Amino acid sequence: MSNEGLQPVDASLVPRFAGIATFMRLPLVPSPEGLDIALYGIPWDGGTTNRAGARHGPREIRNQSSLMRRVHHVSGIEPFSIARVADIGDVGVNPIDLMDGLRLIEQGVARIVAAGAIPLGAGGDHLTTLPVLRAVAKSGPVGMIHFDAHSDTNDRYFGDNLYTHGTPFRRAIEEGLLDPKRTVQIGIRGSIYEPGEHDWAREQGIRIIYMEEFVRRGAEDVMAEARSIVGNGATYVTFDIDSIDPSMAPGTGTPEVGGFTTREAQQMLRLLHGVNIVGADVVEVAPPFDVGGMTALAGATMMFELLTVIAANLAARR
Repeated sequence: MSNEGLQPVDASLVPRFAGIATFMRLPLVPSPEGLDIALYGIPWDGGTTNRAGARHGPREIRNQSSLMRRVHHVSGIEPFSIARVADIGDVGVNPIDLMDGLRLIEQGVARIVAAGAIPLGAGGDHLTTLPVLRAVAKSGPVGMIHFDAHSDTNDRYFGDNLYTHGTPFRRAIEEGLLDPKRTVQIGIRGSIYEPGEHDWAREQGIRIIYMEEFVRRGAEDVMAEARSIVGNGATYVTFDIDSIDPSMAPGTGTPEVGGFTTREAQQMLRLLHGVNIVGADVVEVAPPFDVGGMTALAGATMMFELLTVIAANLAARR
């Protein structure tokens, strides 16, 4: 399958506000077959414990992604020319049944993986990453580079509820989907429920880089360590939009002040070159809390950064 027919709509011919909204203005195709990278949405926030709204994230990220152009201005990479990329729509969800929602998300992403494409998704709250990992890590645990204000390794909420957007990576480790010794969390900050909240994660081997350490060391040093932690093995990249400071990304369910600038976030994603990325997502964009679409634009931009580096890494391995 060639790249012909899998190109973005040209904004010099069709205005950005016209036509059907798709990721990066790419064609909407019914199947991931023949693709290298499949862009998809997860319009579901069944794991949210406070401010819901991330279910609307994929639609608004699609809208704002019309501002992405063909060529990355720093690297010169044109991802749509070196990889077969398209929008395959949204996976199935169930907004009123959490467990069925998780099943449907896993089923949808498993279809992408079975077709041999790399899934690049837009959530959705962060619990959506758990069923994605169930699909991506069927043949063995993966490493993970995780950008977030929160560790998301809590055990349970509101009694014995094991599945919320604060628990996905504890469940993923317990299910053997995630190798904690090949997992790094970057940007963690904010008040916590109890003094030992992150002890379990550290005991498993997760490397937690708090925001204060990131500020002290800088993006290049931190990302060099992140690449060394995941090594050459299969790695998932998950980007929670609340890792960015709410002054630049207010539209999210659990904002935490003191986060990355959008520029720092872009820099870190560009430093994923060479990483064996088998899947990625941008989550927790909640349009009901956004201002002028700025959070959805940040989400779309981070997706473009991820798309560019994944495409380049694929091309380098050919």
